[in-house]
Amino acid sequence: MSVSAAVPAAQSRPANYPVTFFAVGMGMLGLTLAVRAAETAYALGHGASQAVLILSVLMLAAVAAGYLTKAFLHPAEVAAEWHHPVRIAFFPAISISLLLLATTLLEIAPRSAEAIWLLATLLQGVLALAVISAWIGHRPFQTGMMTPAWFIPAVGNVIVPLAGAQLGYVELSWLFFSGGLIFWIVLLTLVMNRLMFHDPMPGKMVPTLMILVAPPAVAFVAWVRLTGEPGLFGHFLLSTAYVFALIVATQVAKLRRLPFALSWWALSFPLAALSIASFLYAHVTGSEAHRWIGAGLLALLVVVVAGLILRTAMAIRSRAICVPE
Repeated sequence: MSVSAAVPAAQSRPANYPVTFFAVGMGMLGLTLAVRAAETAYALGHGASQAVLILSVLMLAAVAAGYLTKAFLHPAEVAAEWHHPVRIAFFPAISISLLLLATTLLEIAPRSAEAIWLLATLLQGVLALAVISAWIGHRPFQTGMMTPAWFIPAVGNVIVPLAGAQLGYVELSWLFFSGGLIFWIVLLTLVMNRLMFHDPMPGKMVPTLMILVAPPAVAFVAWVRLTGEPGLFGHFLLSTAYVFALIVATQVAKLRRLPFALSWWALSFPLAALSIASFLYAHVTGSEAHRWIGAGLLALLVVVVAGLILRTAMAIRSRAICVPE
């Protein structure tokens, strides 16, 4: 039972259909780009990445259909998610998924990629500003409400240059890259303070620790797209991503004891981003070690995504997902 078939089954309860489902689209499209990076690194054809792209588009379409149904039938529930201290950060996952889709289509259908990129960039800008406005408004956000999921709006901004630089929108790409990078630094300080000096995160949110890896990994790829070479700052970004990956690896024992939840999809995109960054560094510098690191991360990513698809389909079938919290 595929998720693309199972997701519509969950629409029987659209009021409980969470915006966090868009993490599925991010993870699958991240996998598509990682497979394509491996094909380039090893001079292979693009048959595998095109197959993954088709599956990714089907799954993203199913997720989008489910949430549009919820928005049409239960707009008050969507508003409630927007006012939720954690779920609000997942709304930019919609625009991020579209930005990733545009990036995957660059070589296949450049005109379609540009149209999708322009729409997604506009949506990302609106959502990022709206979320940040909500954060600095008068809502009673408490430190315990903060999780690494708050990085998602910042990550979305640094994804813009992945396709934007190649499409010729260099100045706009720099604008989003700069905004994403500065908020990554600000949020990193706040999130580490929350993790070190406050109560542990709820079990469902522990997998979001992996999101710590995504900002520096994606920023490295964006930096190379904008400048053409890693440079000292690129080395810093990639090394930082590896450091955070090692920190998350120390929590594997805790993760293995947790029951499955939709938040487990937070493992997929950061892992894909780190694999892509490793392959890109290998391509630019000729580093054989980084090519093997990228291959190892991709192998792990394939296992993780396969497990996530299976567990998500099982959870939907048993009605253990899309339930009121």
